Amino acid sequence: MKIGIVDGQGGGIGSAVIRRLKEEFGEKVEIWALGTNAIATAAMMKTRANRGATGENAIIQSVAKVDIILGTISIVMAHAMMGELTPPMAAAIAASPARKLLLPLSQENVEIIGVYKEPLPHLIDLMIKKLEKELIEDV
Repeated sequence: MKIGIVDGQGGGIGSAVIRRLKEEFGEKVEIWALGTNAIATAAMMKTRANRGATGENAIIQSVAKVDIILGTISIVMAHAMMGELTPPMAAAIAASPARKLLLPLSQENVEIIGVYKEPLPHLIDLMIKKLEKELIEDV
């Protein structure tokens, strides 16, 4: 199972997700760190991602090859992350056949109705539980 983590800016959220994935699944999954910039990719690689790729074309190509995409809701919004998430990236992520598990966090002027604010560690725990369930159902 290949899991693509998409993050930008400093890569902090992606790094936190990768840490939890490694704790929970170890080497049972292959984690791809997909950064909108080199700093984000480097930060995610330090948390033991298996592969890393940076920038628009790398993300566009990679999201078509992973089974699951993890990130914040911003990764499907053109011009998000202070413009780092380009329209072609957002389109490729949204169009990817991969299952997408998105955290309801955004610096954009968007609010998801019906979603209650939770601290990031709680949201990551919920994401991991959902992922565990999906992995069990796939077996």
